[in-house]
Amino acid sequence: MAMKGPGLFSDIGKKAKDLLTKDYTYDQKFTISTVSASGVGLTSTAVKKGGLYTLDVSSVYKYKNTLVDIKVDTESNISTTLTVLDALPSTKLVTSVKLPDYNSGKVELQYFHENASFATVVGTKPSPVVELSGTVGAQGVSFGAEAGYDTATGKLTKYTAAIGVTKPDYHAAFILADKGDTIKVSGVYHLDEKQKASAVAELTRRLSTNENTLTVGGLYKIDPQTAVKARLNNTGTLAALLQHELKPKSLLTISGEFDTKALDRAPKFGLALALKP
Repeated sequence: MAMKGPGLFSDIGKKAKDLLTKDYTYDQKFTISTVSASGVGLTSTAVKKGGLYTLDVSSVYKYKNTLVDIKVDTESNISTTLTVLDALPSTKLVTSVKLPDYNSGKVELQYFHENASFATVVGTKPSPVVELSGTVGAQGVSFGAEAGYDTATGKLTKYTAAIGVTKPDYHAAFILADKGDTIKVSGVYHLDEKQKASAVAELTRRLSTNENTLTVGGLYKIDPQTAVKARLNNTGTLAALLQHELKPKSLLTISGEFDTKALDRAPKFGLALALKP
């Protein structure tokens, strides 16, 4: 199902967030994916974080408009996600649960229209938290809001409003979050038509503490297989990333981070290797 319309509320500001945070890792991570003759996808992931190792195995099976994803990790957790596209016209139904915590289950229904989208998430425990979000827009401009309501306490857990603008050469977002306590403004600008080079900036202000956080960054694609990213915030933390496509869909990512105001501290380094058929 091709998603239409202005996108979900969570898509507002996502371009800037992904450019600043996606693929940065400071652990050692190895992922290998295979596909069986019956169409079942298997993915094994091993992560070394500090002196600890974790391992999980997930399987994905698609049948017509239904997708089943099951993951098992070394802590004996079993996560199951069932996704059904077009259960009703222009909808996406997602149900998930993480065992042995039976109260972790959620049911999400998404609806997409040419000029609007809506999503509802309901927990499966006896007195669940209900989350609602909606977005309306056209011609690259969208307005959205979300709210969470705890049926056990009868109180709102969150409410957020946002405005997003998406054009061929830039993306911008204004978000009022944390029950009106946080203002976040972000933007991504593509410096050329092929989007080989992009610049990003994000300013966050917490009204209750008068605290400001400014982060700037960029992306440059050296060639079709290689890209570099970097980011710097106003506290002096500098991070950089190099990602190379070894073969189609198989990626090697090397990233690092250090505090420019405390050079005596050891920098962080990470390595991720993802192999796909």
